[in-house]
Amino acid sequence: MTLLNILLATLMGGVLSAVAAALVMAGLPQRWMPRLVGFATGVLLAVALLDVLPEAFEYDLPPQQLFTTMLLGLLSFYGLERISVWRHSHADEEGHDHHCPPHEHQHAHAHGHAHHGHGHGVSRNTVMAVLVGGGFHNFVDGVLLAATFLTSPELGWLTAFAVIAHEIPHEAGGFAIVRAAGYSRWRALAMNALSSLSAVIGGLLGYFALREMQTALPYVLVIAASSFLYIAISDLLPLLRSEGHRRTSMWQTAFMLIGVLLIAVGVMFEH
Repeated sequence: MTLLNILLATLMGGVLSAVAAALVMAGLPQRWMPRLVGFATGVLLAVALLDVLPEAFEYDLPPQQLFTTMLLGLLSFYGLERISVWRHSHADEEGHDHHCPPHEHQHAHAHGHAHHGHGHGVSRNTVMAVLVGGGFHNFVDGVLLAATFLTSPELGWLTAFAVIAHEIPHEAGGFAIVRAAGYSRWRALAMNALSSLSAVIGGLLGYFALREMQTALPYVLVIAASSFLYIAISDLLPLLRSEGHRRTSMWQTAFMLIGVLLIAVGVMFEH
């Protein structure tokens, strides 16, 4: 049953979020994208701080060990992001694509590029960098989802909800970049969905590896929380803070609080 839950969650977090992102790009009014980013921010912060971290601390390990793991996790995600930026910058130099966002997480900027259509100057190297980077990100999400489901089904599904909430604006950004490179809508959707399937592989490997190493579970849970916190603080909150339009900012804040409240209620029912 645990393995089935992991497979369902990784499919939903990967392929279905890519499909939802395509629908968002195709038909959702523009004003809703910033609100989705606000909602995703609240969900990620709440799942990390109200659910995943408390579960990790229930293993009665010394707090210093877990906080050291969190620090190393945050630094590692920063390092991976810098490597991604450097590689992407190299692709920009080869493809002369200086308008493309420097990292696949910059979904809001990428989303805005969709309106420029084909021939915007986004190179095929840039597309490959985004898809490979997104595939690695989804693979890590799959491993982290496996760890949460091995802890409890409730924690697993709340974490899956957080992954999906983040992946929709993230996949929308990737979809916009692929479309701006000249690919058709269906081909862009297929490429994003294929990249998302790496979450299933990560979930399967995480399940079989962590089932044999139960002592590693609390540390992987802390890394999962670190991932959510890093994405929210490094990528999403700066987007919310940079919003200059008062009405849009108010909506973003409202949706962020709705995300927090939704997870808080879910955690109350879980316990």
